[in-house]
Amino acid sequence: MEMQSNQTSSGAPGVGERSGGGLEFSPPTADDGLAVHRLIADCPPLDQNSVYCNLLQCTHFAETCVAVKRGDDLVGWISAYRPPQEPDVLFVWQVAVGESARGLGLAGQMIAHILERPACRGVSRIKTTITADNAASWGLFKGIARRLSAALSDAPWFLQNQHFPPGHDTEHLVTIGPFERDSLTISSRPAA
Repeated sequence: MEMQSNQTSSGAPGVGERSGGGLEFSPPTADDGLAVHRLIADCPPLDQNSVYCNLLQCTHFAETCVAVKRGDDLVGWISAYRPPQEPDVLFVWQVAVGESARGLGLAGQMIAHILERPACRGVSRIKTTITADNAASWGLFKGIARRLSAALSDAPWFLQNQHFPPGHDTEHLVTIGPFERDSLTISSRPAA
């Protein structure tokens, strides 16, 4: 999911603002739920959730999720939330970028967009889970850690033979941080 950006603007777009290529970043609404479900289905190896789960993400967690559209088409999605027991954490659940938007650095732009929102005041760490073989996600989150000048650590969390049905690999809990939100440098500018 890590992509090189071809944008030259500084900073991630604000809520409702446009990014290059006619992309619009915004909190999702219930009207986005089915499109989110379809986008995730088109982005293996992401685990597909129920449409109902996606509707809850789009409504209950809208301020920490982002939907990216080109016209009427959903081309990017991140579901994330702030765990109540860890108020300094943004937990990134899923990152999906449609084929037509790949190669723009969109995944990193979406994370920057979420972190810059008022709902993420006080966030100083990012957590996510990644399977060992998901090179795209490892690349994305290692790049984010570099751009935040923050440490990245990982450890097995949800275990293949203990927590999942057969065929699902162990999920490693990845932690980035601590970092200073005020020194956020994971903008949409191309990597140097």
